[in-house]
Amino acid sequence: MTEKSLAAGSLGGTSAHAQQRATRGLWSSRWVFFLAATGSAVGLGNIWKFPYITGQNGGGAFVLVYLACILLIGIPLLMAEVMIGRRGRQNPDGAVARLAREAGASTRWRVAGWLGGLTGFLILSFYLVVAGWALAYVPATFSGGFAGVSGEASGELFGALLASPLRLVVCATLVLAATMLIVGLGVRGGLERSLRFLMPGLFVLMLVLVVYAAIEGEFAQALQFLFVPDFSELTAKSVLIALGHAFFTLSLGCGAMMVYGSYLPEGTSIAKTSVLVALADTAVALLAGMAIFPLVFGNALEPGAGPGLIFVTLPIAFGQMPLGQVVGGLFFVMLVIAALTSAISLSEPSIAWLTERFGMSRLKAVLVSGGLLWLLSLGSVFSFNLWADYQLFGKTFFDTLDYLTTNWLMPLGGLGTVLFTGWVLKEATVREAIGLQRDGLFRAWWLLLRFGTPLGIVLVFLNLAGMI
Repeated sequence: MTEKSLAAGSLGGTSAHAQQRATRGLWSSRWVFFLAATGSAVGLGNIWKFPYITGQNGGGAFVLVYLACILLIGIPLLMAEVMIGRRGRQNPDGAVARLAREAGASTRWRVAGWLGGLTGFLILSFYLVVAGWALAYVPATFSGGFAGVSGEASGELFGALLASPLRLVVCATLVLAATMLIVGLGVRGGLERSLRFLMPGLFVLMLVLVVYAAIEGEFAQALQFLFVPDFSELTAKSVLIALGHAFFTLSLGCGAMMVYGSYLPEGTSIAKTSVLVALADTAVALLAGMAIFPLVFGNALEPGAGPGLIFVTLPIAFGQMPLGQVVGGLFFVMLVIAALTSAISLSEPSIAWLTERFGMSRLKAVLVSGGLLWLLSLGSVFSFNLWADYQLFGKTFFDTLDYLTTNWLMPLGGLGTVLFTGWVLKEATVREAIGLQRDGLFRAWWLLLRFGTPLGIVLVFLNLAGMI
């Protein structure tokens, strides 16, 4: 079925809709979508968050549970989001509304798509600040700023960065400018061209660091920590943390995968591509652990050091090891690239919404969205210095945004998506759109989507509410 016939037929679209679908930018190939979706999924969650939560939750047993959550929760929801995007061929808000009309349901379901776009926008506002930390560490590490540094001194250096609003604003602004420049050039001219370079570069840097860690660090100890499960270290809370992170790491519930799916050409297997994206994302997280933990163990550092593992603990190791300046600098370059690929995807839903909902040119939408993001990011910057004493519900502005989006809005958007797909859309429509040829595979995915995935998300909510 061609795009024109799908627009005019099964979606009941007008000729204007058909024209929009014909002229809408599309990825040039399945490979490019794979790079884009993997770039969206691979970010600070893989390289910054996954290692430290693994360290805090016992290692191998936590990794095993995390992999199960990716399989049972992450992949079904990822397929649903990409399917909605490609079927609707609009921003998340418009795509959900169009499919609701097709199913004869209320267009109020569009709130699931709208919430995803809003969530991605809010996440990006503080994500820019964390990416700015990594950017600030690139020249500091290459110049030998961590040579021979002690644990206390490393903490003081990071504290000095957070205490400087000017440095944080400059670094966050540079990341935002790079993101908006790429997004402003369009699907093929900006997104596709940049990701063709950034994603292979990220994987090459990751492999270089893993090889270095294998040579200079305690690689065998790290492998045992990561891949030999000790279930005595696993708690019920650890299981729920793994479930929540599996959701977070694939960029689900924030509009990114839905809008990237809207650029996916017809005929591309959503199931195969989604599985490949999940595998690549998981591989990067595991490679990050294989690059970080050998250095941590080799320098007698604490694997469960928490969020400071990357910005406080690792610089101590970089300051003591051979070629530490170069390796450490490359590590933070890799972190910036990972953050940038995710920032690109998080910005795209709001750009698509402004252009399609209000008829803005792409350039104007980029300027409006970028300006609002910059203003909102100032709140996160000032949370660490000028506004540190001002708190909402016992949290700073940065912590409030982080907690609200990653713990509540993302799962809520994901829950809306699975309920809409599994219980509102017609099974025949979903079967056609998802493209699973084997009936057994479709039935397994359909059952997971309708029952298993919603149950997993509800468990996350119950855990947050302190009920389990």
